[in-house]
Order: sequence, then C-alpha cells, then structure tokens
Amino acid sequence: MSFRRCDKGWRALTVLVITLILLVQPADVYAQSSSHDVLILVYHRFSARETDSTTVRPQTFLAQISFFEENGFRIVPLSDVLAWHAGVQDNLPPRALVLTVDDGHRSVYEVLWPMLKAHPVPITLFIYPSAISNASYAMKWDELRTLAGTGVFDVQSHTYWHPNFKTERKRLTPEAYSRFAHDQLHRSRQRLESELKHPVRLLAWPFGIYDWQLENIARDEGYTNGFSLDAQPVTPRANPMALPRYLMTQRCATACLRGMLRDAQNHHD
Repeated sequence: MSFRRCDKGWRALTVLVITLILLVQPADVYAQSSSHDVLILVYHRFSARETDSTTVRPQTFLAQISFFEENGFRIVPLSDVLAWHAGVQDNLPPRALVLTVDDGHRSVYEVLWPMLKAHPVPITLFIYPSAISNASYAMKWDELRTLAGTGVFDVQSHTYWHPNFKTERKRLTPEAYSRFAHDQLHRSRQRLESELKHPVRLLAWPFGIYDWQLENIARDEGYTNGFSLDAQPVTPRANPMALPRYLMTQRCATACLRGMLRDAQNHHD
C-alpha cells in the first residue's frame, strides 16, 4: 500500500509535510541551557484506514507534528537527548521533540518513509527481530536495511519477540524467567547488529513493562538506555533505563496535545 494510493488528500498532506523541514535546525544555533522541555513520542502504524488503537492516519500524524512545531518544538535525534540526559553535552533547543516508532510495521516503509522522504527528520525505530521477514504485518530485512542506510532512521531493540514480561514472570520459575529475559534482550541485540551492521544499545520495553530486575538484565546485556510508556516529559533526573514516552494514537487531538505542553511546562527540575 503506497501513501499516494491510501489518501486522496495528497496535496493537502504535501503542504503539511513541508512544515516538517522547519522542525530540524542545526544544533549550534541554540544556546546551551540547563532547562529544556523534552518530549519523546512513540508511534506504531500509519494508514488511511484506522485498524486499531495504535494506527494513525497520515494527516493526523502531520497535524500532530505541526502542532508541536507551532508551539516552538524542534525535532532532534534521540542521541542528542541521551547526551543531554547523561550530562555529556547540551546542544538541545529549548523545546525538543523526539520521534520513535515501535514494532517494525511495514507501514513505516510503505507510508511513513515516502511521506517524509522529501524532508527527512530523525526517527528511532524499536524493532523486535522475530517479526521481520516473518510476520505479514512487518517489514522485510531488506526494507529495514534500506531505512537504516538512509541516515534518517536509527534502528534499536524492542526485545526479540515482544513478550509480556508480567505474564512470563507468572508462568516461569524465577530462574527460568531470568534466563528468558536475558535471552530476549541478547537475541534481539545480536540479530539486529548482525543484520544491520551497527551497534544496538537502546531498548524499548514491550507494553512499557519494566522493573529493577529487567533494568539490571538490560545493563548486563549491554544496553545503556531503556524507554517506557510512562507519558511524561524527560527530565535530567529521569531513570535512564526507563525514559518516558507518550503513546500517540489517532484520537490524540488538540486537547491531548495541549496536555503534553502543560506536562512539559510543569516538569522542569
């Protein structure tokens, strides 16, 4: 399914796409500041037809991003936020926005990438490798390699097959559960690095489920940062193994977006 076929309002969407170019600015044009509004968004699927709660129409996606641009946010790479959070470097704009997409749905390649190709913005993809080239809804490895090769998409881990860790903890003995969690994190990182030939150090927790044991296992397996679904801004004191993200849906309209702005303004350390 191509983006041109999935929506008749192509011209209107093109106008909105153009606004995205304004969201990416050279880092050195901003003075360093100890205080930032930092939001990380997470998307899943893109389609003109809403098939589930995490499917977002292209027009909605562009309208959501335009809302943030109109309110002073600029899209930055996730790596810039991590450097700021770690206290290594602060080159963030006063209001920074990060885009992430979980799972590896084929609409990332078929809809999102064509939509943004003229005016790329940095996006981090969190992938669970068991689905790639296997599940009908997922991308192929060649498609994922193409995206990774653009310099626009950074591909990181979402475990190996997206388990519900709460369910697995109840099902398994403590020893078996620990082995299971290690295996999920190890196999995902190993497969992604093997297929894409770049380091994988970031992990998005499936269903946003994490705890101290999983955080320690992630560190043991070589991950430096994890990402949750805790729906709040990122602050310097945020847990590096569970940095919060906002789950974006088709129904997140003006009131929802304004709530995120209020959150950002109220969460300065």
